[in-house]
Amino acid sequence: MAELMVRDGTWTFDDEVVRIVPGRERGVHKLRQDLGEFTVPLAAIAGIAYEPARKGGRLRLRLRDGADPLLQVTGGGLPDEANPYQVAVDAARVDVADYFVDAVRQALMLEQIPDGPTDRYLLPGPSVPLTAAGVDGIATFDGERVHLEWRWNTSETKRHWGPRDFDLADLEAVEWRAAAGLESGYLRFRTHGATERLKPEHDPNSIELWGFKKESGTTALLAAAVAARLPHPAAGAEKALTTTALTARSQGAPALTPPAPKTAGAAPADDHDALLRRLRELGELRRDGILTEEEFTAAKAAVLERFHTGG
Repeated sequence: MAELMVRDGTWTFDDEVVRIVPGRERGVHKLRQDLGEFTVPLAAIAGIAYEPARKGGRLRLRLRDGADPLLQVTGGGLPDEANPYQVAVDAARVDVADYFVDAVRQALMLEQIPDGPTDRYLLPGPSVPLTAAGVDGIATFDGERVHLEWRWNTSETKRHWGPRDFDLADLEAVEWRAAAGLESGYLRFRTHGATERLKPEHDPNSIELWGFKKESGTTALLAAAVAARLPHPAAGAEKALTTTALTARSQGAPALTPPAPKTAGAAPADDHDALLRRLRELGELRRDGILTEEEFTAAKAAVLERFHTGG
């Protein structure tokens, strides 16, 4: 087992999961502490790296796109000090950080974990109930319903609508954006069929955010908790792929046709990446029962032939 203890918290790895326990010292970001202890399954990890600096460095855990609802809704908007998947490492623990990186990378290689996107959340999201405060309102979520209450300084538009309640069935998505420059951020609950996009200060389905303060970081956690209970954004694309493959099989055509060969010359690096992605797709289609073993073997052979010949 690999273990790294730093000011931001403790990371341990047991060949199956990375367990992250936030630090409780003064200066550790409140979002980390509010998120609490959680585990990251190996299947959700795309990579890990240690970035050296003049004094110590930073350890970063990279998750597969779509694996974590918190990263999904924040879209890279979390500052380093709030991001639970990276920690500052002091000079005395650099060797431990290197060992941790090697242990995780070896497990990823042995288990052949793909680093591509997922079509379902592999982490459960923050625990509920949650309450989060913005500039002009307060949101609460109990796992089934979202409730918005407005502050005294809210706009007349929002005041006219009054308090808002949304069942999960009412929601198509939840959106979170940090403030950028003079533009306000927002926590928005998008209902089915909604097309009009108002500014956050006038949108009765949004709470306005100014900056990323330690006290208001729980808006991101609340957004992630709601997102974890809604359909995954990539689920529709996967369903469409499955439907197309099934239709092709019913018409007697191959479920997945390998790319047409090129006439000459070595395949560029991005072409190799596309071929690797195609191999992963083939494996997933076989796993889901869409491809028979014979169809999988034939399609795989065609892809590998092109990969090795570079043509």
